[in-house]
Amino acid sequence: MTAPPDDCLARNEWICGAYVSTRSEILADAVVQHLQLAGASVAIGLLLALPLAVAARRWRWAAGPVLAITTVLYTIPALAMFSLLLPAYGLSAALVVAGLVLYSLTLLVRNILAGLRAVPEETRQAARGLGYGPIRLLLTVELPLAVPAAMAGLRMATVSAVSLVTIGAIVGHGGLGNLIHAGMNTYFKAQVLTASALCVVIAVVADLLLLGVQRLLTPWTRGQAS
Repeated sequence: MTAPPDDCLARNEWICGAYVSTRSEILADAVVQHLQLAGASVAIGLLLALPLAVAARRWRWAAGPVLAITTVLYTIPALAMFSLLLPAYGLSAALVVAGLVLYSLTLLVRNILAGLRAVPEETRQAARGLGYGPIRLLLTVELPLAVPAAMAGLRMATVSAVSLVTIGAIVGHGGLGNLIHAGMNTYFKAQVLTASALCVVIAVVADLLLLGVQRLLTPWTRGQAS
């Protein structure tokens, strides 16, 4: 009579170094897909949110509809959102990205708009007195001063996207969510815990990197803090 294998995989333990070492390629592929989906959704969301926030700031009548629509989008449950987008994108990675883009708009638009509104009116008047036109005023005065609020929204949208990517597992494009979903179905403890921990690590690292970028872009805030 032979004894059962004495290793953490055979015992199906939560913490198992053998799982990481034997599935390193699978984990790396899942991390790459996770980063691609989250990164693409936040980047596209930022490209869409910026003109929406600028329009809402420039034309007051536009602020209400823009904020209302983006808020409604954020209240739609993820499964319902993916189902509504399914006819347009099918069971593809684009479906997940499109859903995450719509979710990111609320956080991005609100924070960029708040940053633009916080620019002192006397600063705008001074810039106009120096001959700044609307475009130059926006690019060289308003947007730089709105960076702290905008970056706060970008950080929240990024962390949210990293979390929501996992739901893409329902259509086979969930990055680490695919491993979490499969591990839960088979009660593979090490896979569930490892993939979940990697999601947390990605979110924390992304937030810290964006915080560093924010500090580089806004050196005057460091002086105020000190």
